Amino acid sequence: MTATLPERATSGVAEAPALPRHRGARATALFVVLGVGLVLLTVYAAGRGQLAIPAHEVWGSLMHRIGLDRGTLPTHPQGDNTLWQVRFPRIALAIVVGAALSTAGALMQGIFGNPLAEPSVVGVSTGAAFAAAIVIVFQIQLIGTWTTALFAFVGGLVTTLLVYALSRADGRTEVVTLVLTGIAVNAVCASGLALMIFLGDTQEREQIVFWQLGSLNGSRWEHVGVVTPLVVVGLVGAMLMACRLDVLALGDRAARHVGIDVERLRLVAIVLVALLTAAAVSFAGIIAFVGLVVPHLIRMLVGPGHRVLVPASALAGAVLLLAADLIARTAMTGADLPIGMLTSLVGGPFFFWLLRRTRRTAGGWA
Repeated sequence: MTATLPERATSGVAEAPALPRHRGARATALFVVLGVGLVLLTVYAAGRGQLAIPAHEVWGSLMHRIGLDRGTLPTHPQGDNTLWQVRFPRIALAIVVGAALSTAGALMQGIFGNPLAEPSVVGVSTGAAFAAAIVIVFQIQLIGTWTTALFAFVGGLVTTLLVYALSRADGRTEVVTLVLTGIAVNAVCASGLALMIFLGDTQEREQIVFWQLGSLNGSRWEHVGVVTPLVVVGLVGAMLMACRLDVLALGDRAARHVGIDVERLRLVAIVLVALLTAAAVSFAGIIAFVGLVVPHLIRMLVGPGHRVLVPASALAGAVLLLAADLIARTAMTGADLPIGMLTSLVGGPFFFWLLRRTRRTAGGWA
């Protein structure tokens, strides 16, 4: 998309140009494909597992649950209970977490102006892991089984705000300084995490490692109820700043020229990234590369405009993580693979390809 500087700004809000007709049609088609794909994948995933449930029975259970007397209920005595107590909560959490991580990645790439950026740059994932490890090793039980999730959420937020505070100088935050500060804080948190692994016994070490690898096993509706409002707030906030992020892509000077407070925009965006990522990892553990891969692929399909990029990334992230979780729990009989391991297997080679592509396009790193 050819970037053009908006001619005027009203109350500090820049008006983004409309999408070209061909790109608008492509975006519409993308939303339709992703939406239909998410529905079909949800029905298919709900029927897969040790207790196989046909797709038409899954659909019938959904229809009856929303009050429509259509379709066939599961014939197995435990079919309906399995769907609503085990599989649908896990599917719902996969959708919410995938949307959160992808939206956070889109925001990070927008405020950094770099397609290689992802939420872990500001330390939120490592901070959350460190805080969760503290709970596991010292067996803190402030609010019972919710303590680990609470500490992980707070740890991610605190680490992100610490990175931002340490990177400020003379009332401004340079992107390069923010990235380098994030690397330093990540290293400190990683050292603390290694210390917790050293101090823990065998069982506690296994819990920490499994939490680091990410998993949706044991998801409950209570988890979905906690994470969803936080993710909705983050998504709405990301959509509200979409036009400003488009203008920021032209550079800080151009953004300030049309009345955008660049420093405040970056601060709000980083807080939203921390909120989305911390909410996601607090119950799912660390799931890598979703925030990197999804926004970049969507940008390649429909361009860099954030009005389309943000919601499309959220929808595509939901589809990707739901598919990854389906593979994680069905690839091996009687085993639940760490979902973070699967996303890393895909994301690692993709990141390498992206590095090569970016280097070739830019003509080198110098």
